Amino acid sequence: MSIVSLARPEVVAMKPYSSARKEASADGVLLNANEAPWSLLADDKTADASSESQEPAVQSLLNRYPDPQPGELVGRLAELYEVTADQLLVTRGSDEGIDLLTRVFCRAGKDAILHCPPTFGMYQIAAQTQGADVIAVSRSEDEDFRLNTAQVIAAVEQNDTIRLVFLTSPNNPTGDCIETDDLQHLLEVTNDRAIVVVDEAYAEFCRRPSAIRLLERNPHLVVLRTLSKAWASAGLRCGAVLANPEIIGLLGRIIAPYPLASPVAALANRVLQPDLMQRQLSMLTELAANKQRLVDRLRASPAVKKLWPGEANFVLIRVSNAGDMLSHFATGGVILRGYSGDPALRQCIRISVGSKQDLDAFDACLASWEKKTDEF
Repeated sequence: MSIVSLARPEVVAMKPYSSARKEASADGVLLNANEAPWSLLADDKTADASSESQEPAVQSLLNRYPDPQPGELVGRLAELYEVTADQLLVTRGSDEGIDLLTRVFCRAGKDAILHCPPTFGMYQIAAQTQGADVIAVSRSEDEDFRLNTAQVIAAVEQNDTIRLVFLTSPNNPTGDCIETDDLQHLLEVTNDRAIVVVDEAYAEFCRRPSAIRLLERNPHLVVLRTLSKAWASAGLRCGAVLANPEIIGLLGRIIAPYPLASPVAALANRVLQPDLMQRQLSMLTELAANKQRLVDRLRASPAVKKLWPGEANFVLIRVSNAGDMLSHFATGGVILRGYSGDPALRQCIRISVGSKQDLDAFDACLASWEKKTDEF
């Protein structure tokens, strides 16, 4: 008998989430994972784990289990997001927050989540892993892939098994944001019915108000944030769940005893120091200029059939033959993100905004691709 036959059938049948790093190695010009093109800690000796200048407190405590919720880091994140410490749970990236919410609020075989594809794939994976149903309110290309709040509300009203409504703002990979009025209307409808989760992994790249300001008036609202994107710290895997203390308490019951390693917490604290916060603002300004350059180049390209600029640190395009284009760029050392397994994103490619040097390499590959396609 196969070991696989002992596993839960729904897990065996599940199509796993495929991360950008899993699909392509960390070699070349990486414009496929929406990472920051450089680290805020570059040339910062206090953050060098191999340096003698590393804080003694970090080195001396490696033989001890870390604080389950590191007090200093919780305080810094609470200040950053303008919440109280009891409204915040530090997690291993946003992924852990998604998993915890699904395990707390969804009973296997009885409850469901709602998500709005195309969107981040981990909502569906977390639900399937838990044995919860997945209800999709799909985004239509005819509506430019924008969220249809009316359809989301209708689905919630028609199905009382929905316990979690996952929204991403800006959405990945389409880059659109949910309007505040639409979110408020949805919160009114879902009150006493479901938890609304707004994933703001890319919130720092847009100028819209965060859903965090709605937490006080809506105890069933949860906001997910991360240091992975705009804080150039994807390698730390440090995120936060923001919610009312009751929800935080429930998640705290099942989270791993020691989510973050001591060096990770120390580096996250360093990233959130005032001098690096200023460096982060400079990085965001530079990335905004780089994105405009990328968008202008793509709009001028005959190879691009459609462009969704969005409000995050990436853009989405449609081309005639995405597979060939991805291969051509990879040959030139530039790695982009394709969606061959998603029918809604047929022939689509996501391009992360990189450094000026990254965009120079991208421009060279695009120029050679345009010349190649002109020959056919």
